Amino acid sequence: MEKQIIDKPIVFNEERKVLTIDYLKRHYGLEQTTPEIVPKMIVLHWTVVPTLEKTYQVFKDPILPNYRKEITGASPLNVSSQFLVDQDGTIYRLMPETTMARHVIGLNHCAIGIENVGGTADLPLTELQVKANIKLVKYLSKKYPIDYLIGHYEYTNFENHPLWLEKDQGYRTEKTDPGQSFVEAVQLGTLKCGFKDTPTP
Repeated sequence: MEKQIIDKPIVFNEERKVLTIDYLKRHYGLEQTTPEIVPKMIVLHWTVVPTLEKTYQVFKDPILPNYRKEITGASPLNVSSQFLVDQDGTIYRLMPETTMARHVIGLNHCAIGIENVGGTADLPLTELQVKANIKLVKYLSKKYPIDYLIGHYEYTNFENHPLWLEKDQGYRTEKTDPGQSFVEAVQLGTLKCGFKDTPTP
């Protein structure tokens, strides 16, 4: 599987490292000297951005753009994800699998994110992306103690769960990605991984 992953690293300089460590402290109460995580879940996303390169540009820089006003107040750290899957199923690794990415409120400290290019009516997610996500999830579940596979829209189901560490009670966003049918297709393809059921809200 490693041969099927193309490394396309975003900028992870000292500034991003410091912001990530600060995020872990401010939002989760975790005092760390490195931005490392122990992955316990995988979160599937869609980008709603039409191309791989435009998505990469969104994630690349350390600082969150000013237009993301709904989340800027929580931290200047830019959003990102460990993986990005193009419409043709090509898998790109944007950052190390065990380095924290900002992609899911309350759970970044234990979650690997997989972003999928597309997700609009004009550019729906593809069957090739489903297959690539299944392969990637299987690969990750063999490397790490992954307990859960969820869609981004399910993240608030983990409030009151031991993995939920968010300290800011007002920091929530409404999510629908990557769509229930996509998540169910990937879950069906990874049944043998033995993931736990997502908590009910």
